[in-house]
Amino acid sequence: MIFTIYGDYIRHYGNKIWIGSLIHLMKEFGHNEQSVRVAVSRIMKQGWLESEKVGNKSYYFLTPRGEARIEEAAIRIFALNPKKWDGKWRMLMYTIPEEKRRIRDELRKELIWSGFGSIANGCWISPNNLEKEVHLLIKNYDIQAHVDFFVAEYQGPEKNRTLVEKGWPLQEIAEKHQQFISTYSKKFMEHQSMMDKNLMSDAECFVARTMLVHEYRKFLFFDPGLPKELLPEVWSGNDAAKLFEKYYRLLAQSASRFFEHVFREDNDIREKNEFFID
Repeated sequence: MIFTIYGDYIRHYGNKIWIGSLIHLMKEFGHNEQSVRVAVSRIMKQGWLESEKVGNKSYYFLTPRGEARIEEAAIRIFALNPKKWDGKWRMLMYTIPEEKRRIRDELRKELIWSGFGSIANGCWISPNNLEKEVHLLIKNYDIQAHVDFFVAEYQGPEKNRTLVEKGWPLQEIAEKHQQFISTYSKKFMEHQSMMDKNLMSDAECFVARTMLVHEYRKFLFFDPGLPKELLPEVWSGNDAAKLFEKYYRLLAQSASRFFEHVFREDNDIREKNEFFID
């Protein structure tokens, strides 16, 4: 949830927030001060956040690694339409020795996060342009001697969609999108009716929008964001994205107003930059 708040709000206001304001925001979701401080400490140990003291106040901001991850996530979350495919596959093959198992396990998680699918042991593919991300992973994990990376065209004997079937459980992904639609279409209609009657406070809109983004961002861990040429003709992910966009727009202004109210009390806003879907 803290990552969601940084990604959807704080990063547009200088990436830095006073711990007291963060605690205030997290209390809206039922989290107490101690749990927030413990979570922030854990996130710092993982290398996503740094802190600084100004007077007697502690401020927390994203590390360069944290900023890069948040930006990547935001691009993927708000990519509401499948991209056009250039017809090429990105293929990463590795043979990482057993004594580096931890690195191998972490690399596997990073590849899944970025949208790669596994078609064989130690062989991962993606139709998306992820050259930059792959070279950064190779550098960060210092595994140049254990990997090979290709950008290539598939020459058969099967069709490109056969690779998709090998690499990703499309049926399961579609079902998860359908579950999102089933749950959040009802919430959308309820909140739309309430807002039309001025029955939702800014704080309630903040909670609803944050929960919406928090839930939708989970797709990043199992939906690779395949180009339209490789997706089924009827794809529930398209409907889920449209619902997300409509629901987000409905809540955006009121939610941002609540965040700014809390943020402005204790933080110096250098530049106002509200985050709406273009």
